[in-house]
Amino acid sequence: MKTFVLAPDSFKESLTAEQACSAMQRGILNAMPDAQCIWVPMADGGEGTVDALIAALAGQRVSCEVTGPLPHQRIKTYWGLIDGGKTAVIEMAKANGIHLLESSARNPLLTSTFGTGEMIQAALDLGVSKIILGIGGSVTNDAGAGMAKALGAQFLDEKDQAVPVSGGQLNRIHKIDLSRLDPRLNTVDIAIASDVNNPLCGVNGASAVFGPQKGATCEMVKVLDQNLNHFADLAEKTVGRTFQHIAGAGAAGGLGFGLMAFAGAKIQSGVELVIEQTQLAEKIAQADYVLTGEGKIDFQTKFGKTPFGVAQVAKGLNKPVIAFAGLVGEGIEELYDLGFGQIIGINPPDCTLQDALKNAEGNLQKACENIAKLLK
Repeated sequence: MKTFVLAPDSFKESLTAEQACSAMQRGILNAMPDAQCIWVPMADGGEGTVDALIAALAGQRVSCEVTGPLPHQRIKTYWGLIDGGKTAVIEMAKANGIHLLESSARNPLLTSTFGTGEMIQAALDLGVSKIILGIGGSVTNDAGAGMAKALGAQFLDEKDQAVPVSGGQLNRIHKIDLSRLDPRLNTVDIAIASDVNNPLCGVNGASAVFGPQKGATCEMVKVLDQNLNHFADLAEKTVGRTFQHIAGAGAAGGLGFGLMAFAGAKIQSGVELVIEQTQLAEKIAQADYVLTGEGKIDFQTKFGKTPFGVAQVAKGLNKPVIAFAGLVGEGIEELYDLGFGQIIGINPPDCTLQDALKNAEGNLQKACENIAKLLK
């Protein structure tokens, strides 16, 4: 009897990681009815992180209503509880993500992370001792000022008047008062799960690299970057430590910076954090084969994407890895030296994007069935 560890990420816009596990298992069992499949749905800090950890660790959803990306927007959403209720898993995108605004409404001068702070507060209210915060997929550029305000920080102008927190208002802040910041932040361990390593400012920073996809024009990018610079300098003087040059400070429009500066958070690779939480290595050690995948695999996969993280664990345990993708892009040749045994595109030739998204489940199942037949 063969044992397979199924550790895919989500296939964006078509399959959650859990649905991908299900499709993989059906394909394998069609060819090998006696095979054992161990599900480990994966994520890298972005979309699907909460669901992946809830599924892998028998956690539970906690429903809530918070402020969306824009000040008067209310969002019904959820976060997760794992580890017997001791650890909260929060995805910032579930409160302040890019998918919550139509493209015409996206404006990082106006959006904020206030709702993310409200989710953190809800977790603190339940008495958790650890918070895992996935910060991919944001539509914000406020350096976490909104998050900090929701948790009690005050941002004041030259006349000691409160400044509305958003990417376009940070330059008006001249004083940061942390005297009312929630003291419970000092008693919890906050781990940031990030899939990017950008600094806060500059040509590789939050505004320049990610601002345009959030609706920023070239002129807005300059303003946003200047505002982040001003805010970061003031925040660092206030807390007495420097964070803006740390890799990942620019993640989620600078939320990485804000969480480190105001909440004492530590940043790490999202996929590595999920691998650690799900005890992936222990499960792979029992396997004959490891199957992973996501919507697209190309040369960028090696920069910390989920399939790469899975392949590295499997390589260390000398287990063969087969990766499946909706789209196999350029530069995959080098991946074969990094732990990947096979990389397989699941779609038929000349398949349109619309058909690929619609038929992803069936195509993934069929591809896994074909591989399982070869492995019998």
